[in-house]
Amino acid sequence: MKKEITVKVKSRFVDKFKSGYPLIFKEAIINIDVFEKEGDIVKLVDERNKFIGRGYYGKQNKGYGWILSRKENIKIDIKFFENKIVSALNKRVSLYKSRDTNAFRVFNGEGDGIGGLTIDYFDGYYLINWYSKGIYKFRDCVINSLKRLVEFKGIYQKKRFDEQGKYIEEDGFVLGERGQFPIIVKENGVNFAVYLNEGAMVGVFLDQRNVRNTIRNKYSKGKTVLNTFSYTGAFSVYAALGGAKKTTSVDLANRSLAKTIEQFSINGIDYEAHDIVVEDVFNYFKYALKKELKFDVVILDPPSFAKSKKFKFSAATDYKNLLKEAIGITEDNGVIVASTNCSSFGMTKFKGFIQEAFKEMHGKYKILEEFSLPSDFRTNKEYEESNYLKVVFIKKIKGEYLN
Repeated sequence: MKKEITVKVKSRFVDKFKSGYPLIFKEAIINIDVFEKEGDIVKLVDERNKFIGRGYYGKQNKGYGWILSRKENIKIDIKFFENKIVSALNKRVSLYKSRDTNAFRVFNGEGDGIGGLTIDYFDGYYLINWYSKGIYKFRDCVINSLKRLVEFKGIYQKKRFDEQGKYIEEDGFVLGERGQFPIIVKENGVNFAVYLNEGAMVGVFLDQRNVRNTIRNKYSKGKTVLNTFSYTGAFSVYAALGGAKKTTSVDLANRSLAKTIEQFSINGIDYEAHDIVVEDVFNYFKYALKKELKFDVVILDPPSFAKSKKFKFSAATDYKNLLKEAIGITEDNGVIVASTNCSSFGMTKFKGFIQEAFKEMHGKYKILEEFSLPSDFRTNKEYEESNYLKVVFIKKIKGEYLN
């Protein structure tokens, strides 16, 4: 049995937790010194020792762990984990039955009731992501639950924590049969090469599935498409399959060249007909402006934080300027796909960045459509940060903005 510690919550935060807020955070705790070993069960009580909820201690980002239940008699044991995973699986039945998509999220942290844990599915392989030492202490509960509940080819894991809170490099194989990498998976009928055994990222971000599909089906035919921060070129592949005249993929990482060639090739696309540029995106903007290059579609999907020799980028402070750069090289009546996974601000503030950027560039625009997370990336409505993805399709309208 895991040790249980009793944590007292300041009166002003009691209602917040009772209404469903899942993250146990430092400012709410009176007796912070009771936290000892990650993985300990946490019983939250108010100042009169009345029960609020039960969870676990695990340091992650700004929190000390997650509330898992608000029912006093519930035990955090294998049965608890099994019930949560069953519930999550039942909500993904349509994806399991899909003929053209076999890569998706099976369990999404606090959105499915267990913060700090995600599970992804890749054509028979399951990938578990552990976000703290605390949740990793429940490893056997999660893995044994999966063994009982699903058929699988193999199970892999990624430990996204160490003393500095970073990803731990390892092969990650847990059980079943080892994958022959890359595994070729399908998303909306498009092929992706994924690697479950290399580094923190696998080769595709599953949360952009609907955005990619929209780019292919509505915004690519006959267009020139610039894909910035392109990673393995997923947006470019979709654009090419949607009939783009030409795609240009730009990313600073050296690996992006070979990875993008691979993704084009497994979809039968001649990668030599497209441009793949290994360069700092901000340098590329300057180059494009100098050469008077313009694009019909510009895709902006930067990491929340990025650093190169010359530039530092933070979505919370620098996205407006990134948009201004994009506006300068987008054709009149062209489209900018502005995306961010930064959880520290919401859609309203993001749209504010768009408005400010166009105003400062004396440009006019129209929002065509917007996206947040797909249904398999379930969120907790009481925890706004869980709904982190914001994507806006913006039309750059010919003519000047008048004050």
